[in-house]
Amino acid sequence: MDARYAAAYPRLYRQHWWWRVREAILVQKIRALLRDVREPRILDVGCGAALFFDVLEPLAHVEGIESDRGAVERAGRWRGRIAVGELDGGYRPAEAFDLILMLDVLEHVEDPEPLLRRAAAVLKPGGRLLITVPAFTWLWTAHDELNHHARRYAARDLRAAIEAAGLAPIEMRFLFQSLVVPKLLTRMKEAVSGSRPRVPAIPPRAVNALIQAFFLAEHAIAGWLPFGGSLMAIAGRCDHHGDEIVDSHV
Repeated sequence: MDARYAAAYPRLYRQHWWWRVREAILVQKIRALLRDVREPRILDVGCGAALFFDVLEPLAHVEGIESDRGAVERAGRWRGRIAVGELDGGYRPAEAFDLILMLDVLEHVEDPEPLLRRAAAVLKPGGRLLITVPAFTWLWTAHDELNHHARRYAARDLRAAIEAAGLAPIEMRFLFQSLVVPKLLTRMKEAVSGSRPRVPAIPPRAVNALIQAFFLAEHAIAGWLPFGGSLMAIAGRCDHHGDEIVDSHV
């Protein structure tokens, strides 16, 4: 992440309509996934300064892993719940997790398979992986450069990565459908003007609230549409029986 963006990120997360909408959608999904789980445990991969933890903690015991030591040092009371490092063989939690979050993480790595495989290894049988990624290479803009993205994902690409890691894709749904046209227009404008990446601005309060309400309504009404600015996926651990891979809940 660009240093200017990293400095602005906590304020953007807490106030900007895009992050507020994404959090509301995620909380709704997480509640549904954990509804029948007793004493659930969540791992937030790439959790940064634990900005999501205050919302997650009432839903489950939450832990995180983050490679940016500076971000972890800004996590306040949650600092002791975060392991500094990568989700690899060196990460050995005391217990496995019922739900692992990879929220806008996979787009930062060239090869997602090792990361997904390690996630599967620390997931309980019947556990779930909740993933969000930016959608479609043809929506690439300077904002992706600001975020140091390596790629954007089509649904088939994310499904292939999930299956290659031995996980079973359960659900895929696009988010922020109405952002597709503005992002395409931005991409065309940047192709002509060569615009440099800029940190997003937070709209005035009333405008911010109006846009937030619009996208929440869009998700409820038109979230089934097969396109959007972001892609959300649910994957499950698999049980191996001979040459077959069978998801434990599907």
